[in-house]
Amino acid sequence: MTRDWYAWHGDYDEAGSALSRRLVEVRLRVREALDAAPPGPLRAISLCAGQGRDLIPELAAHPRRDDVVARLVEWDPRNAEVARSAVRAAGLTAVEVVTGDAARTDTYAGLVPADLVLVCGVFGNISDADVRATVRHCAALCATGGTVVWTRHRREPDLVPTIRGWFEREGFTAGTVSTPARGVGVGAQRFLDVPRALPPDATMFMFVD
Repeated sequence: MTRDWYAWHGDYDEAGSALSRRLVEVRLRVREALDAAPPGPLRAISLCAGQGRDLIPELAAHPRRDDVVARLVEWDPRNAEVARSAVRAAGLTAVEVVTGDAARTDTYAGLVPADLVLVCGVFGNISDADVRATVRHCAALCATGGTVVWTRHRREPDLVPTIRGWFEREGFTAGTVSTPARGVGVGAQRFLDVPRALPPDATMFMFVD
């Protein structure tokens, strides 16, 4: 990869940018998922978590914060350290940040199936075939009744409606997907089926330049 993913996060701080608008909606969907989760312990995972801006602030402010055990996986060590600092500052002792390959299934061993699965900033950087494969893997990553929150840009060709349909075929509800007018695609879909076994030592996707 040639992109500087640490510098890329700067767009989150630009008012009105696509990333800042996407972040607002992702946080809303995370909050809704936590609000709707049943009582008791909860598990959350975040693939390609970056600096954890979508999950950490929402979890820190939520009444269910102490119920959640979470694992954020990020390849760039600079972003991972920013996320760890945010976790420490928020006092989220059950949240770990792993510097590693988010595409590898073994990275999530012991924490799946999870009640909340974040796949944000992934589908716009991998092939359509890998998007489809990752959706299939989400049926193993996500617990029954759990929610997957995902994102994809809405440039043409707009793959968002197709991705939504792929999730439905794997046992997820139609859920909520942002409209094309917003310019960013954010989906939140609940899993109603029985989780599959997560294959060990498998690669779900590969980033492309």
